[in-house]
Amino acid sequence: MFTHVLVGTKDVAKAKQFYDAALGALGIGPAMEMGGRLFYPGPNGSFGVGLPREGDACFANGGTIGFKAKDRAEIDAFHAAGLANGGSDEGAPGEREFPGNPYGAYLRDPDGNKICAFCDLGG
Repeated sequence: MFTHVLVGTKDVAKAKQFYDAALGALGIGPAMEMGGRLFYPGPNGSFGVGLPREGDACFANGGTIGFKAKDRAEIDAFHAAGLANGGSDEGAPGEREFPGNPYGAYLRDPDGNKICAFCDLGG
């Protein structure tokens, strides 16, 4: 459906440290750097983070970007890596009450963007 999703940052180096660690735990990355932006290509599109072309970076209130994980271990590693690299907790790893019996975790990056990782436990 999407070619890419891009969020803003005020500090590309800090964002790279956070996203290389958190997304690396999901087997994504490291980032490709292009013109002040970082891109993490995947089989169905890319996730990017970079300096805004105009104005200051700010997070989307109510926005969340979700990443697919293979299993609980990847989600636990994603959450721990994000916290250890400048992120903050927005929902510890655990089972969620959504269709498909998912397991997931939420983080905020150093600029306040909310991301999560989920896997389907089946059932």
